[in-house]
Amino acid sequence: MSQLIIPDVALVDNSEQRTPLVLVLDCSGSMHGEPINELNAGLQLLEKELKNDVIAAKRVRILVIQYGGNDQCSIIGDWCDAMDFTAPILEANGTTPTGQAVMVALDEIEAEKQRFRQAGVAYTRPWLFLMSDGAPTDLWEESAQVCRQAQKDQKVAMFPIMVDGASAQVMGEFSIAGLNGVKKLKGLQFKELFLWLSASMQVVSQSTPGGQAQLPSTDSWSTVSV
Repeated sequence: MSQLIIPDVALVDNSEQRTPLVLVLDCSGSMHGEPINELNAGLQLLEKELKNDVIAAKRVRILVIQYGGNDQCSIIGDWCDAMDFTAPILEANGTTPTGQAVMVALDEIEAEKQRFRQAGVAYTRPWLFLMSDGAPTDLWEESAQVCRQAQKDQKVAMFPIMVDGASAQVMGEFSIAGLNGVKKLKGLQFKELFLWLSASMQVVSQSTPGGQAQLPSTDSWSTVSV
């Protein structure tokens, strides 16, 4: 029996095309202190910037997934339009189940796309934004392979972001571009990172589904990942 998908009221009330954005955020113990504080500040800035853009506020769809604890990942709230997004306050503890978190994100993306299709809402390619500051503590290799295949099938655009402590080689396994697809955060410049993400979402949300978009430079927050 196929699973019944309940229509999203926001998709009924607002038929604008959407750009889905999943934030998969490492909240393991090594993020405790200044890193998690800066991450939370960056999320608050993302909320503000997207809400201040009239088009992005209506078109960007956000879902936050945090991973940490005892090899656990959690979906924070439901998918929502940027105009309704409230930045969560994340806490750091536990391990780094990166593989599990990515699989949950890919499943959520496919479910959301099905809701779009049922509601007759057009959408651009979903973004999966993966941030980590450490090595995975779960069996991540299969999820990395599934993630690369999803990119090859043009089901998702993947953005692996390294914080100090993460492995470029591991993060590169989640991208079809390998190491070239990985960006390394300069120190704890999460605010600059989320300003770039907001600006990118503003550009992509105005693009035509299936078209090309020129993204802003990442120079303000990233370094070479290797």
